Amino acid sequence: MSARPRRPQLGLFGLEGDPALPPGLIYRPDFLSGPEETALLDRVRALPFAAVDFHGYTAHRRTVSFGWEYTFAGERLDKAGEIPEFLLPLRDRAAAFAGLAPPELEHVLVTEYRPGTPIGWHRDKAVFGDVIGISLLSSCTFRLRRKAGAKWQRAAFTAEPRSAYLLRGPARTEWEHSIPAVETLRYSITLRSLR
Repeated sequence: MSARPRRPQLGLFGLEGDPALPPGLIYRPDFLSGPEETALLDRVRALPFAAVDFHGYTAHRRTVSFGWEYTFAGERLDKAGEIPEFLLPLRDRAAAFAGLAPPELEHVLVTEYRPGTPIGWHRDKAVFGDVIGISLLSSCTFRLRRKAGAKWQRAAFTAEPRSAYLLRGPARTEWEHSIPAVETLRYSITLRSLR
């Protein structure tokens, strides 16, 4: 991409309805306050992160799952530990952002991206429904693409610290997304409903 993506207008719940972004993508800057982010980071950094085994390849990112855990080796969803108490208020707020009841967000994935860590092009697995991501500590470029004939249609936005995004509808099911290698340490908290 040669030009920095233009910043869409704020809608009722965040950035939405912009023709440059896929339908079903809503982005909300300042989803959390600075003190809320600091308090979350204090707890997140103490979580038991483990390397991701992606079909025999050890990914650079480290994760911990709650509620459910997707195992790439067996391509299945397994029960994981309960969502920690300190993440429940965040789940409540994410559910309100998405217009869901908090118990519908059954899966929480916390990811650590050390400097130089990317995540390749993918769609979240079909067992999941809506996807809500919350960025902590540093920003990243959130890229999206979908096949349009012989070419790719592309979009991107900057996911700032303390921001949130929602993927649903076409943005969730028709578009792939990726994050290029981050320059500084970043954490994300991803909450998903199940289909």
